[in-house]
Amino acid sequence: MSELEPNRGRDPAMADARWNYLCKVGGWAALIAVFIFRRWLGSEFLLLRAIGVIRFGPKAPPSSVVDWFALLHSNRLVGLTLLNFFDIFNYALVGLMFLGLYAALRRVNRSSMTLAMALGFLGIAVYFASNQALALLSLSDQYAAAATDAQRSMFLAAGQALLAIHDQNAFHQTALGFLLVTLAGLLISIVMLRSSIFGKGTAYTGFLANSFGLGYPVGVAFAPNPLVVPVAAISLSFSACFLVFWYIGIARRLLQLGAGKPVGRNRGIIEAS
Repeated sequence: MSELEPNRGRDPAMADARWNYLCKVGGWAALIAVFIFRRWLGSEFLLLRAIGVIRFGPKAPPSSVVDWFALLHSNRLVGLTLLNFFDIFNYALVGLMFLGLYAALRRVNRSSMTLAMALGFLGIAVYFASNQALALLSLSDQYAAAATDAQRSMFLAAGQALLAIHDQNAFHQTALGFLLVTLAGLLISIVMLRSSIFGKGTAYTGFLANSFGLGYPVGVAFAPNPLVVPVAAISLSFSACFLVFWYIGIARRLLQLGAGKPVGRNRGIIEAS
C-alpha cells in the first residue's frame, strides 16, 4: 500500500483532469470577460450616455476632486465605472483565461507559453497597482462623514493628491499593463498558429486583435503628437472588435477541452523539450 502512495500524484488521468479543469475555468472566464466585465466600461458608459441610450449620470468625467467625491457618494456604481474599477475584474478574468490557454497549449511550445504567462501576469499586476478607484471611494466616504471643515479640507487635499498621481502616472501605468497583456496575447496567438488545437480563424483573429491593440500604448507614448492620438483610438477600436471574437473562439475551444473532448488531429504540435 505504501509503495503505491508516491505514484498517486503521477497518475496521468488525475493530471489530465487538473489540466481539463483549468481549461474549463479559462473558458468560462473568457465568456464573462467579453459579455459582462468588458474592458473600458467607463468609456462605453460615456458613449451610451452621449447618444441617449443611458439617461442618468454625468456626460463627462468629473473635473475636480469635489465632483468625484459627490459622484461616488451619490452613485457609487457610476463613479467606480468611470474610474475603471471594473477593469480590474476584466484583467483578473483574462488571467484565468491565460491559465486555461497554458493548459491547452503547453505542449505546443512550453517556453513561449511560459513567457506569455510571465508577461501577462506582470501586466495584470501593473494594472492592479495603477487603479485608484477604491482609494478615492474610501476618501469620499471619509469626506462625507467629516464633522469639521478642517477634516473636509484634509480629505480634499488627499483626494487632490491622489487624482494628480492618477493623471500623471496611472495613465501610463495602465498603458504599460495593457502593453504587457497585449504582448502576451500576441505570443499566444502565434503559438496557436503552430498547432491544430485551436482553429486558424481563432489564431488569426487573436493575432489581429493584439496587433491592433499595440496602437494604444504607442499612442500613449507619443500622445503630444496630434496625429498619433486618433490613429491610436482607431487601432484600439479595431482591437476591441477582434478581441470579442477571439475571446468567444477561445471560450468555445477551452470549454470543449475542459469537457474532455479530444483535440483532434494534432499535427504541428511540438512537444516541449
